This record gives sequence, C-alpha cells and structure tokens, in this order.
Amino acid sequence: MPSQLGKYTLLRQLAKGGMAELFLAVQKGAFGFEKVVVIKRILPALTGDRKLVEMLLHEARTLATLSHPNLVQIFDVGVAGETYFIAMEHVHGEDIRSIVRQMKAGDASEFPLEHALSIVLGVCAGLGYAHERCGLDGSPLHIVHRDVSPQNVIVAYSGEVKVVDFGIAQSDAMSEDETQSGRLKGKIPYMSPEQARGGPIDLRSDIFATGVMLFELTTGRRLFKGTNEYETIELICDREYPRPSEVRRGYPPDLEAIVMRALAKDRDARWSTAREMQAALEAFVRRERIPVSTIALSNFMHALFAEKLASEKPEFGRAIETGDSTAPEHASDPAAPAGRGSSIGPTASSRTGTEVRSSSRAPLILGLGTLAALVVAGEALWWTRSAPSAATRAAAAQASMRIGPEGGAPDGGLR
Repeated sequence: MPSQLGKYTLLRQLAKGGMAELFLAVQKGAFGFEKVVVIKRILPALTGDRKLVEMLLHEARTLATLSHPNLVQIFDVGVAGETYFIAMEHVHGEDIRSIVRQMKAGDASEFPLEHALSIVLGVCAGLGYAHERCGLDGSPLHIVHRDVSPQNVIVAYSGEVKVVDFGIAQSDAMSEDETQSGRLKGKIPYMSPEQARGGPIDLRSDIFATGVMLFELTTGRRLFKGTNEYETIELICDREYPRPSEVRRGYPPDLEAIVMRALAKDRDARWSTAREMQAALEAFVRRERIPVSTIALSNFMHALFAEKLASEKPEFGRAIETGDSTAPEHASDPAAPAGRGSSIGPTASSRTGTEVRSSSRAPLILGLGTLAALVVAGEALWWTRSAPSAATRAAAAQASMRIGPEGGAPDGGLR
C-alpha cells in the first residue's frame, strides 16, 4: 500500500473476507479533481470464479439503479487486468453495532429514543425507495434487501443514515436458481419467518427485519437469540414474541403497536410497505414531540466518537499524501487508460450474494473510521448488563426521553 487499480489509488485495506476485500481509495483527475471512495474487489485467488464475478456485477447493477440519501451509492464498476471491482461511496461513520459498543465503553446505559427513531426512519426511507424502484423500461424491479440488520445500517458522523450491502439483494432480474438456491441468505436473528423457513419472500421480509431492529433499539433486549441457529429459527417461526412493554415497563403503547405490526408472523398483517411504516413512525414522533433531528444525531455521533475522530484526521491526510507520491502520472489524466480493461456500464438490474465474508461470521466495519459494513451471518446483540430505569409513557413526549438496554451479550456488544 498504496498501489494502483486502474484509475484508483488504493490507500489501505479496510476489510477482508472469504470472497472479497475492501480498500479505502482515492480517484484523481484533471484540475485538482479528487474523490475518496471504497473499492470492493474479488480476492485475487478467486478472480477465475465466474459465479463470484457475476455476483459482484449483480451487486453493482442493483446499486446502479438506486440513488437515495439513505442508501450507499455506487460510482463505477470495472476490471483492471483480471481484477473485477466496484467503486462505492465512502460513508464516514459507524454501524449500529459499533455505536452500541462505544456507548458501553463510555459507560452509557441507554440509547436515546430520538436517535433510535431517527435511525429506523432512515432505514424505512431507504428501503421504501429501493422496494419501489423500477427499471429503465418502467417495470418494477421488486428489490428485496434480504439482509437488513444492525451491521448493515451505517450512521454517518454528519447524521445521515445509510442502508448498505445489497450483496444478497433479490429482484425480478435474478434467475430462479439465484432466488431459490436452497441456502439461507442473511443474518438469521433478523430473518422473517418465511425467510427463515427458506420460502419465497417479498419486501415485507425487510419490514420484519426493520421491526426487529426497532424492538431491540428501543428495549435494549435481543429479540431472537437461541443457543444455536436451529433454536433461533425456532424462536422466529414457532414461538410467541414478547411485546416491548413486557421487556420495558412504561413502553409507549403507540410505538408498541407499530413494532408489533412490523413483527406480525403473517406477512399480510404487517405494514404493506416501508413507507407506510415510516409514516406511522413520523406520526408518532409528531404526536409525542420527540426531537428527531439529523443535526442532533450528528452531534451525538461526534460526542460519542470524539477521540476517534480527532486521531484519524492526521492519518487520513498522510494516506492521501502517500497516495499522491505513488500514483502514476496518468492518474490525473482523464483520457489515460485505466489499467488493462475498461469500465463496465451498469444496467437496471439486480444481483445476488457476493459480499465480504469471513468464516468467523464477524462483521466487517468499513471506512476510515468505519464505513459501509459488508458482513456475515447473524449473531448476538447487546450491550450493558445493568438495567437502567424504566421509561415512562409521559416521558416519550419529552426531549430527554431515553429507553435503555437490558440484558446483553457476553461481550456487551451488538452482534
């Protein structure tokens, strides 16, 4: 490091899994043009695997159809030599799991309700857009993320919320073999009952996963946590779910109704669209005068990660300077060839399953501080062991309302 990949200078590796790796990179052009991006490429040893290459290109084509402030953006897809890659938006922020761990490290025992709602509202907005997206011919793509989970939701330091990793997204552009592979795709603790059974799914499966996150963020309690994957699937498919008010005394009844509708086992009883769920949450926020704000969420993130942000500024500058000294002269020439190979124009389609994977199923947090996370099979949540004071219904209307965590994973983190 640094090294060159086509027109991109790779500054540092961010994550590496069983199928792909990610790099912080910079693209330079004429007249001082400079853009920081994330490069995702198939591992060199696997570049000959056509199935993996096609999976990467499916992901690129899916993201190419999407342009929304609550979704990670794609800028380019290409091949340099025998290396296939996609260039994506650099999201300077943290995923939900990292946020919870940092709160625990700072002895914080409760997650602010206004920020939990702000995050879930962003998720609903991004998913609603993706679900309704049409192709260039005007026909619906029927995109389903299939892996909505805390690791795949990034909160930028600027306060924006991004849904990331459409690595296993499903759409009408996929073949039947890709959608019905007989293998569970996604993180089991956030799967809908129909997804956990390996059956056909639609956008309401993403709504169920969003409901699981809303439950966990506002109660601090893991919803589906078995001793193994089989037991977790049984909890999802065959057991009765606890109501939020059974976990946290004084839980707002109106918010509980929203959560439980998202968690309906019968998908016909769930919110029919992510926008419908978003509208219900927005109405609750207005009614209770909860101070949901992008600026407030940004301030929360800066306060929580102040030391990290201060330490990474000089490191980032040094990385860019090092990249300048190693980039070939043609890097600033827009007419120069981008390595051996050319960009591949994305089409209005979709993709299935490639993402950065590791055998340990640990999430990979991307970014210079962290970035859009491409992660692995599901696992365990949460944070502090000490039970905070119960939130009251009336307090929901106050700017200071917090609903804190109870119970927790052995490491106290969201997993």
